[in-house]
Amino acid sequence: MNKRPTIQTIAELAGVSRGTVDRVLNNRSYVRADVRARVLNAIQETGYLSPKEAHRQAAEAKLPLKPVRLGVLLPNWSGPFHEDVPRGIQAARSELEKRDVEVRVCTCETDIPRETIELLDELVNWGAQGIALCALNDISIEARIGELAEQGIPCITFNSDLPNSRRLCFVGQNYAQSGRIAAELLSKCVPKNARVLAMAGNLEYDGHRTRLDGFCEHLKKKGFSSSQIEIEETYNDYRLTYNRVTAALQSDNPPAAIYMANRSVTGCVDALKAAGMDQQVRVIAHDMSPRRKQMLLDGSLDLTITQDLFRQGSQPLRLLADLLQKNIQPENSNKGSEISIICAQNIE
Repeated sequence: MNKRPTIQTIAELAGVSRGTVDRVLNNRSYVRADVRARVLNAIQETGYLSPKEAHRQAAEAKLPLKPVRLGVLLPNWSGPFHEDVPRGIQAARSELEKRDVEVRVCTCETDIPRETIELLDELVNWGAQGIALCALNDISIEARIGELAEQGIPCITFNSDLPNSRRLCFVGQNYAQSGRIAAELLSKCVPKNARVLAMAGNLEYDGHRTRLDGFCEHLKKKGFSSSQIEIEETYNDYRLTYNRVTAALQSDNPPAAIYMANRSVTGCVDALKAAGMDQQVRVIAHDMSPRRKQMLLDGSLDLTITQDLFRQGSQPLRLLADLLQKNIQPENSNKGSEISIICAQNIE
């Protein structure tokens, strides 16, 4: 009889370490696409099942599961979010199809609260029994989530929270902590009298605002005054980011460091390069993309603090399916995701 395949079996077949196999099995980031593909092919070839997955499948086989419809509402964002979150959604959708779970995804075209509410209603009219959403922090959206809770339609927020709503739980990073980490790192890179430019995305999103608040609060604890920290909100727009950074660099007291709590890191770095200052001004950002990887390698970006966007796409759907089909409540109201600090020397 053939032995049951193990993680070591997969590692040997794919030519990688056991740690890399573990990262792929747990859908963690920072594994090169070609390496991930080799590991997944080895898993499929051997029919490997983790102990947890084997136990889950055995338990599910004994339970008749009712059909469920789940909705997902995405913001009008691009960049790493647009790449990794849909990949997580698709992974969960493929997995949950076996449990007779249907998933429908809607995407906002604007940041207008009314559009968010209209799309929530569209998902409800379609028959969604649970909804995962990433939306701006607005009282009307919070009220609609409360109404859905009254109707027995649970909502889970991901990436950016609606903490004052009646959402079931939040799946995402501890953004205040990630902002504090950025401040701690930056405070060690520049003099205590240096000027710091903090570039925010859209402060109507709880995640963006909380991250910036954590950064500013901790930077002040490290000895920087409020007058040294200039905050610019650029709505993740390339041109606006480029122009604001350019103006700051041309001022009488240009920044020694820029904190990018803003997805348009390219706009910041391009402005620094145009001014010939990309190797002089320290830049710390969030999240990872192929462009950001290149910036790390060429030294125009010093550090980036990442989160598990893949999990933010997949986990809410799994939690909603477990609740609606098995009556399993999420264990915690805040399902946090890992925080990693990436530089040019630890990119896989």
